[in-house]
Amino acid sequence: MNSKFHVIIPARMSSTRLPGKMLADVCGLPLIIRVAKQAQKSQTISVTIATDDEKIFDVCKEHNLNVVMTSKNHQSGTDRLAEAVKILNLANDEIIVNVQGDEPLIEPKLINQLANFIAVKNTPIATVAHSIHELNDIFNPNIVKTVLDNDDTALYFSRAPIPYYRDGYNKPDIQINDKLNTLRHIGIYAYKVGFLNIYATLEPCLLEQAEALEQLRAMYYGHKIAVMQTNNAPAAGVDTAEDLEKVRKIIAAQV
Repeated sequence: MNSKFHVIIPARMSSTRLPGKMLADVCGLPLIIRVAKQAQKSQTISVTIATDDEKIFDVCKEHNLNVVMTSKNHQSGTDRLAEAVKILNLANDEIIVNVQGDEPLIEPKLINQLANFIAVKNTPIATVAHSIHELNDIFNPNIVKTVLDNDDTALYFSRAPIPYYRDGYNKPDIQINDKLNTLRHIGIYAYKVGFLNIYATLEPCLLEQAEALEQLRAMYYGHKIAVMQTNNAPAAGVDTAEDLEKVRKIIAAQV
């Protein structure tokens, strides 16, 4: 099954850990351009950058990429997407895949798989997760965990260890329990446009603010999130200067 879909990449200039990273040079191209070109390798109908910054807007235009200017007041990337789909005048039943603007190594195959997954599951939102194999990752608050029901629908997302093993984490291989493993959430989403129009009307909730996880707003108001499990952990995005150097080395080796 090859579902029709669009890719939208939210891109804002402000970043607390790596200021201005969207325009950071990655082997001769700005980071955001690398991400867009990688997304273009998928089966998407279109790739659009949704930004709030004139410099990012101008750079995207220089590289002949679709780009829309959105408000600087959005509290999350999903809010920015909601404005972008209105600007693009997309129909409610169309599928959007949200690729993060700091992931130049995102696999085009993963984008295609997620678009097909949301079409098959027929849910308003879908995302991706994979099993965690390192104990330190379970307790790392920068790694978001999720738990699912028997239909691969998210029950919750948290920066805390979930599920929490009451009897402790002293097993050398936490995956010994195949029935209740720990899943790491991967920050790529697929949406139905109709849901994004609804999301724009929802007030932020306390759970979302406490965990700093925008998907909890959707769950708080009763919207289901289907989770596609993958065995292949995608390459990390660019959050720090160290991440940027790693990505530069990987891409330089590919050129």
